[in-house]
Amino acid sequence: MLTTETLSNALAMRPQSIRKRLCQTGEYYGIRPTKLPNGRLLWPADSLQQLVASGSK
Repeated sequence: MLTTETLSNALAMRPQSIRKRLCQTGEYYGIRPTKLPNGRLLWPADSLQQLVASGSK
């Protein structure tokens, strides 16, 4: 599982951009995180591969 900060660093963007898209649509380009009781988000470990695969279609 990846934190929002880790995912944003891998995508070379700000964490807030990911959170904003999640709030607007309920997902980040088809990927839904797990929300922990403390409010933090954990993204699937294969999130980067899913984003690359969806971008190449």
